[in-house]
Amino acid sequence: MALRAAGRKSLVDTVVEQLRAQLAEGEWAVGDRIPTEHELAEQLGVGRNTVREAVRVLVHAGLLESRQGNGTFVRSAADPAAVLRGMRHAGVLDVLELRVALEAEAARLAAVRRDEANLRTLRHALAELHEQGDRAADADLAFHLGIVEATHNTAFTEVYRFFSTQVHETLVTSLGDHEMPPIDLAAHAALVDAIESGDPAAAERAARAVLQVPIDVVTALIGT
Repeated sequence: MALRAAGRKSLVDTVVEQLRAQLAEGEWAVGDRIPTEHELAEQLGVGRNTVREAVRVLVHAGLLESRQGNGTFVRSAADPAAVLRGMRHAGVLDVLELRVALEAEAARLAAVRRDEANLRTLRHALAELHEQGDRAADADLAFHLGIVEATHNTAFTEVYRFFSTQVHETLVTSLGDHEMPPIDLAAHAALVDAIESGDPAAAERAARAVLQVPIDVVTALIGT
């Protein structure tokens, strides 16, 4: 199916939207090489520089992959931006429940796979939490990301980095609300201790305990 010609307003954005649509509709399968810049420019009625910028946007979004000397290939038909937009409609409890699933498993893996550099990172993140106070959302996010990185699982880390945008928004909202409990610094310290001890079961329990208090508070507030 031929791409319709783009209009003259916000050309790069228009081309990005049309290419996103083509990917979602299955115009090219994962692994396929998309048409060249010259071919796309002709199909869309825009300049090659416009196409190049649009492709760059989609490469950054993880939908396309540029291979030097070989062209540009479809990396994923699922648009991460669309997923993130959908997550922004999720409530605080929804995000907290997903955090439990991700972070409990991350803690379990981290207890088995962490190295000395990971432990130093976690101790530093814990010190930052103590220094900045029990409502420091940025420091809390850095702490939990440090645990995920200690899994040494690239896929896990990339998914959590993507998810962390919504985590950060939720933390800023909830920790700024005085009905929400402050960060439990002792529980965070216990989580680091469990990971350092190399006990995966204890680490998983500690990760769940860190999030159980805010879950209980939110549950009570919304009457679930």
